[in-house]
Amino acid sequence: MQLTSRLALMNWLTGQGLTGLPEIDLLRGFCERCRAEGLELSRALVVIDTLHPIYEGRGFRWSDRPSNESDAFEYGSTAEGDAAASWRRSVFFHMLEHGHDEMVIDLADAPSMDFSQIGELAEKGHKHYLAFVHRFGENGALGLMDCLYSCWTTRRDSGFSEGELEALRDLVPVLGLAIKSAQQVDIARTLGRVYLGRDASEQVLRGRISRGVTERINAVLWYSDLRGSTGISESIGPDEIIPFLNDYAQAVIDAIHEAGGDVLKLIGDGVLAMFWGEDMADARRAALRAEHLFRKNVAALNRRREADGRPTTSAYIGLHVGEVFYGNIGSEDRLDFTVVGPTVNEVSRIASMSRSVDRELLASAEFYKGLDAAGRRYLVSTGRYALRGIGRAQDLYTLDPEVDASEPVTGSYERYLAN
Repeated sequence: MQLTSRLALMNWLTGQGLTGLPEIDLLRGFCERCRAEGLELSRALVVIDTLHPIYEGRGFRWSDRPSNESDAFEYGSTAEGDAAASWRRSVFFHMLEHGHDEMVIDLADAPSMDFSQIGELAEKGHKHYLAFVHRFGENGALGLMDCLYSCWTTRRDSGFSEGELEALRDLVPVLGLAIKSAQQVDIARTLGRVYLGRDASEQVLRGRISRGVTERINAVLWYSDLRGSTGISESIGPDEIIPFLNDYAQAVIDAIHEAGGDVLKLIGDGVLAMFWGEDMADARRAALRAEHLFRKNVAALNRRREADGRPTTSAYIGLHVGEVFYGNIGSEDRLDFTVVGPTVNEVSRIASMSRSVDRELLASAEFYKGLDAAGRRYLVSTGRYALRGIGRAQDLYTLDPEVDASEPVTGSYERYLAN
């Protein structure tokens, strides 16, 4: 590949990296441009570790022929099990162990090598294999993301020429920089969603990070708290406490997200969430849908935990509606993107009252009155109560017991929630 062609490809990678072209499109465009200049790539694989609560890293593939392999994939921990065994047999692991940045393999020699996947490549007609490990250095690492791995093959019998190897040595680091840039954007979005919540993270990433910048919104607030969690935590081993909390947090958060809500904060075993939009009647229905989904999630979870001989529980849920301040609150160097206001205090008090009246769901009068007529049919009053720290008593509502006791009513309620 001529120098002018290399410079043109470098410029393309730089420009597309700055515009945020997705990783697989960067790889595809790179390989197609290499082939157009006579560098006969047949397969490419780029792998980069990431910073994610579930995945250890991501990979991207390109092939010159149709394949059943996915263009992009994510992988979990390579520290144990079959994944660890496969990783230790990889060319990349060998390179890290021996301090190599580059490795060239004639695939005719594949049968004599104990590397994973090398034999498969030879069987599929690839002739020559080139692998790189590009390390980021201490200042360029982010969590586990400390290097970029890539491998390249050709079907040409003579393999890569020395000039082609030199071209790839020049070009792949630029491709790696563009892919690393795209990954860092993905990481920022992932961390935002995981630690701030879905809507809050989007607000922050769009630039709403100034201290004190908030907006007044009307929202349905959800506050839930596990039943008997303190006693359960005291009765189980220390290594079981976090899995116990995680199991039930997953059940709550999955239900809220599926119903279109946003989780704002985890407070011990409590969850603060909100539902909002132009139609507050729809937001109320979404909150009821989340509560119903949560009960289904908990029923399935409790069956699994009981089968394993582990303790089970459920949660008290409070629903309330009102005006809140939504935005950045805190000090100059520690901000929280959340909601504040009397409505937040009231919804936590409503959830706490559930214990006293022995109801797993309590909704405020404001929540009840804003439902459509069809929705109000499924709620019944539990009475009028004075809430701790709240100046006025108010009526509280719960689901009509018939929703659980009567199949026709259950079906009718589920159809209502689905609309």
